[in-house]
Amino acid sequence: MSVEITYFVHGTTTDNELGKATGWLPGELSDLGIQQSKELAELVKDEKFDIVICSDLQRAIDSAKFSFGDKYKIIQDKRLREANYGDYNGDEETFKNNLTDYIDKPFLNGESYKQVENRINEFLDYLRNEFDGKKVALVAHQAPQLAIEVLLNNKTWEQSIETDWRKIGKWQPGWEYKIK
Repeated sequence: MSVEITYFVHGTTTDNELGKATGWLPGELSDLGIQQSKELAELVKDEKFDIVICSDLQRAIDSAKFSFGDKYKIIQDKRLREANYGDYNGDEETFKNNLTDYIDKPFLNGESYKQVENRINEFLDYLRNEFDGKKVALVAHQAPQLAIEVLLNNKTWEQSIETDWRKIGKWQPGWEYKIK
């Protein structure tokens, strides 16, 4: 069997609009982010999921509620959190120009992308054990999606970062993954 995953990113936040990286701070959806989340509900209205799981950070919770709250049970899981940018949480996003610097080396007082990979790998094991044969919607952040690309699509971290839709400007209403 397998688990089908559709990965959705949270809507735009007030921090995003200010060029800040929220990291492990809760974050607040901007008016645009609320609109995006509501529009996503319409874009995927014909999709059928067995469950929706979101990060426990407020911007992901709110996005999930606006997009799926009237149709599905939503559970929160802290393993889906954004990378802990440590001293960069809530700071200017300029450090994101060099994300490959943090693949093995943690952000100052934060975590590395390999650490994110470890918690996402643990989360994928949980999905494999608890939702075999199911279709799961995830609502989360950049780093968990990059880790899923590494773990399920056999990309290196460098490839995952370089081809990230945020970098190349190719948003879509959900990315499909499969755990076998």
